[in-house]
Amino acid sequence: MVPAPTPPAPAPVPHVPVLLRPLMKAAAPVTGVWLDGTFGAGGYTRALLDAGAEQVIALDRDPMVFEMARAWAGDYGERLVLRQGLFSQMDEHVAEDVGLDGVVLDLGVSSMQLDQSERGFSFMREGPLDMRMSGEGPDAADLVNRASEAELADILYFYGEERAARRIARAIVTARSDAPLETTLQLAAVVESCLPRARPGQARPATRSFQALRIAVNREYEELFQGLMAAERVLKPGGVLAVVTFHSLEDRMVKRFFALRAGQGGGGSRHAPEEQAEPAGFTLDPRKAIKPDAAELAENPRARSARLRIARRTDAPARPVDPRAIAMPPVLRPAERGGR
Repeated sequence: MVPAPTPPAPAPVPHVPVLLRPLMKAAAPVTGVWLDGTFGAGGYTRALLDAGAEQVIALDRDPMVFEMARAWAGDYGERLVLRQGLFSQMDEHVAEDVGLDGVVLDLGVSSMQLDQSERGFSFMREGPLDMRMSGEGPDAADLVNRASEAELADILYFYGEERAARRIARAIVTARSDAPLETTLQLAAVVESCLPRARPGQARPATRSFQALRIAVNREYEELFQGLMAAERVLKPGGVLAVVTFHSLEDRMVKRFFALRAGQGGGGSRHAPEEQAEPAGFTLDPRKAIKPDAAELAENPRARSARLRIARRTDAPARPVDPRAIAMPPVLRPAERGGR
C-alpha cells in the first residue's frame, strides 16, 4: 500500500501591520519626513513610503529586524533611514531644524518576536526565558530567579493586572528553590498550576504573567512615557502622532496623555493634582480609539485587542507631563541587582 503523502507544514502567520488602513486614511495625504519608532517587520514604514513620504526614519531596539529588512530596504534608497535605538530617544535621530510630519508607534511585542521561540516571549513554545527586545541587559530568567516574592507579586499585579499575583509569585519562588527556572514552558507550567484552566475562547492562564515579565524586562511603560513626550517635541505643527496599543494599561496611558495635552485633562486627583491650563499641544483626530473592523479581524485575528489613537500637533510649545497624570504604573526594577 502506497503511504499517503505527508501534508505540507502550515504556512506561518504573516506579519500583518495592525490597523494600517485606518492609520493611512487618517494620515492622508502622507508627505514629508516620518519616524516609525517600532520598525519591526517594516509594514508601517513601507506603507508610508509607498504613500508618498519623502523619508522615513525607522527605529527599533531589536537589531534582528534590520537583518530581516535587507532583502527590500535598498529599494527605497536614501528615503529609508534605518537606526537601532529606543523611540524614547527619537530626538537624537532627528535634526534640530527638521520637524517631523508624523510619528508611528506600534507598542508591545511583535508577532514576529512571538514566533521566534529562541527569543523566549511566548509561553506556547519551548525557549529560553529571555524576553529582551534588544538582546542586552538582564533577561527574564534573571528576573524570575532573583527577584523577591514581593517584587515578583508587584510586577505581576501592576504590569499584568494579574489578580492571583501573590499566589503565582509564591509558586515561582517555591519552584526555583529546587532548580532555576530557565525555559518558557517551565515558567508557564508553574503559572498555570496556580490558575483555573481557560474556558473556550479565553486567553491562556499564563498570558498576563508573561506580559508583565516582558514589560518589566524591557521597561516598556517608562519607554512609552518618555516616547510620548519625545514625539511631542519632534513633531511640527500639523504633524501626526499615531499609537497602536494592545492592552488596557498602555492604552490608558496614551488616552490620558492625549487628553491632557489636548486640554481635556480633567480635575486631577490627590495623587496627581490638576495641572494649570496650558496651550494644547495636540488636537484629537478622531477623539476616540479606532478598533479593528470585521474585515481586519478576519485577516488578522491577532488584531482583536488593538487600539489606534491619533492626535495632531499644534504650534504650542512641548512641555513635560507628570507620569501620575497619565496613570503610569510604578517603576519596578528588581532585575538591576544583576545577573544570576
